[in-house]
Amino acid sequence: MPEALWLAEDAAQATGGRLIGADSWIASGVSIDTRSLEPGDLFVALKDVRDGHDFLADAYAKGAVAALVSDPSRATGPALVAPDVLGGLRGLAAAARDRSAAKRIAITGSVGKTSTKSAVALCLQASGPTHSSVKSYNNHWGVPLTLARMPAQSRFAVFEVGMNHRGEILPLAELVRPDIALVTWIAPAHIEHLGSLETIAEEKGDLYAGLEPGGVALVPNEAPAARILIARAEECANAVVRFGREQGCEARLLKFDMNDEGAIAEADILGRQIRYRIGAIGAHWALNSVAALAAADLAGGDLQAAAHALAELRAIDGRGAAARIEAPFGAFMLVDDSYNANPASMEAAFLTLAARKAEGRRIAALGDMLELGPEEAALHAGLAGPIDKAGIDLVFAAGPRMAALWEALPPSRRGGYAENSERLAPMIAAALRAGDVVLVKGSNGSRMGRVVETLAQLKG
Repeated sequence: MPEALWLAEDAAQATGGRLIGADSWIASGVSIDTRSLEPGDLFVALKDVRDGHDFLADAYAKGAVAALVSDPSRATGPALVAPDVLGGLRGLAAAARDRSAAKRIAITGSVGKTSTKSAVALCLQASGPTHSSVKSYNNHWGVPLTLARMPAQSRFAVFEVGMNHRGEILPLAELVRPDIALVTWIAPAHIEHLGSLETIAEEKGDLYAGLEPGGVALVPNEAPAARILIARAEECANAVVRFGREQGCEARLLKFDMNDEGAIAEADILGRQIRYRIGAIGAHWALNSVAALAAADLAGGDLQAAAHALAELRAIDGRGAAARIEAPFGAFMLVDDSYNANPASMEAAFLTLAARKAEGRRIAALGDMLELGPEEAALHAGLAGPIDKAGIDLVFAAGPRMAALWEALPPSRRGGYAENSERLAPMIAAALRAGDVVLVKGSNGSRMGRVVETLAQLKG
């Protein structure tokens, strides 16, 4: 039987709401989506892209024990009525935070948030019950939802915090109140809205302002605009731990040898030298693994157990997961990195592609990088250099912004160009040969996932 997460009276007190229909239910989970709702969940009828009140009947039918609503007239079962549903969810989040002794780690950054969050959680699971964000639940509803789902007995909790505009991180940081705050990197993601790398660093640095008294800031020492992060960390944190490659970093990468199965790394973590294997392939794991180990150590986890756990790390769909596709013409490798992209993550993906074994060609299928602002054409064209450095054989490109890269590529590397991913997919499918390795990457809005779907269906 699932453990109790929320008693009706505790949820009412946390939200400041009133109970109707029943006053003694026990919720084993919290859900905002009837598609993934489990029997025993408290359904939160958020008003976001769609109004959750429209799905109340479905929620009750699927086994919700109650619903958090603002309009009691629409509830056909037990409900908790609050003036504002999102405000009620934030109330649940704060109460969940305050009732648990868990060490809380909050993570943000222009790249690597989700993968580093997963790595930190994996490292800490070796030392005790660990709660963490699912998927990329890192926004104004994702962070409070993750907190509201945190079991009181958790020993560790890992939260991903994201943003699109200035001023979004601080209220989320103040809600989580982390013991450890980690910024992974600074890159021109969302620069269209924030204007400069310095402003991006200022926004990411707001994570440190939410630290609990005595909290620790983890800072990427060699990131662009790192000086801004360091200054904010020194202002807000009890201790500042820099991670990177340079001497003087408290968490320092000493060696990183990548192969097509992962990597072998050595690092000095707060004075302890450690050698470990990483089970996922990716150039980005060089520094992200060091940050993850430092966070686990600072949280009170067993460092050796954390390092051992990294051998179990695996890439996830949309973020570097690879699959062997047995097509009619022969087998090829499909690397799905279609969820997100910016210049920094593109370069890391190219280096990772270069490290993969390939009996045939290394091919990159690239979609537009979004929200890059006035310099977007130059930033897209600038990918030609990292592509050349990585020795990628052929490039397929989709989208109006990728046209700048297409023009910058030498004819020998041009595989095909189309206005959108839907038209690009059949071009790639027609060009593939046995032994090829195909990287598919782009911002989520460029819909490069369609290319992945098309190529995955080539199974013979």
